[in-house]
Amino acid sequence: MSLLEVKDLQVHFSTPDGDVTAVNNLNFSLEAGQTLGIVGESGSGKSQTAFSIMGLLAKNGRTGGEALFEGQQVLNLPERELNRIRAEKISMIFQDPMTSLNPYMKVGTQLMEVLMLHKGMGKTEAFEESVRMLDAVKMPESRKRMDMYPHEFSGGMRQRVMIAMALLCRPKLLIADEPTTALDVTVQAQIMDLLNDLKRDFNTAIIMITHDLGVVAGICDKVLVMYAGQTMEYGTTDEIFYKPTHPYTIGLLESIPTLKTEGAILPTIQGNPPNLLNLPVGCPFQERCTHVMDSCRQQMPELTHFGNGRQRSCLWQPENLTGEA
Repeated sequence: MSLLEVKDLQVHFSTPDGDVTAVNNLNFSLEAGQTLGIVGESGSGKSQTAFSIMGLLAKNGRTGGEALFEGQQVLNLPERELNRIRAEKISMIFQDPMTSLNPYMKVGTQLMEVLMLHKGMGKTEAFEESVRMLDAVKMPESRKRMDMYPHEFSGGMRQRVMIAMALLCRPKLLIADEPTTALDVTVQAQIMDLLNDLKRDFNTAIIMITHDLGVVAGICDKVLVMYAGQTMEYGTTDEIFYKPTHPYTIGLLESIPTLKTEGAILPTIQGNPPNLLNLPVGCPFQERCTHVMDSCRQQMPELTHFGNGRQRSCLWQPENLTGEA
């Protein structure tokens, strides 16, 4: 049995202008110790997928389908049951470390609060365990940092605090929502190395939400490519990077700068993502696709399975597409 199995996940929001489908029939699975990268442009539904699993959608949001964590449905659970799962079994690192910590509370107090609330520890025990976890995320002078406020930390150090906080209860699943945003490339590399170490040491499964395909290449086992709330392509990292089968995936990969492209003009995906209130008939990527056909404007491509667990949603048939079922 998979640690997490998502089946036909849907996320809808009621707005004054109409109903918005942020996530539309998403399917993926994750084993213990694996890392799944969810990639796509802003507004593709990456974060809302994570929020739906965590039970953190806005009040006007609603979910459908299934998200089975260790066989238990976690969508739409009562708040009390969700609180038993959150932090203890599923933790999340939020997008902006600059605003995720309470500026009025010392870092140590915020870390200890997690252990005292979820593990019933006393102050002394919670303090020592928090120091050990700061050491685990390679925080310099961890004992001294416990008595400091967030504004006294750099961006990279604050992100390490957020990772330590997420791991205090030894969760089986860690959801990282753009964990390297606003960090310089050196600190980004350190955070990625840290997550790889933690995955190895604690056998924690990770969902990495990002728009940076370089981050995906360095840490992920599987990749889910999303666009307009839907699956465009899903497979192992090697398959997605070396044998992409969807025009959107190909466009994303071609837009990554490399040493060979120094001084050259990078290809871009022309146009903008569609309005989720008024999606076009057929494929949502049709207006930006370099392989669009008349049939793409008339019918939504079905999500097909091929190879060893791969998925794609496209009517175009590339040469490297084999073994479709």
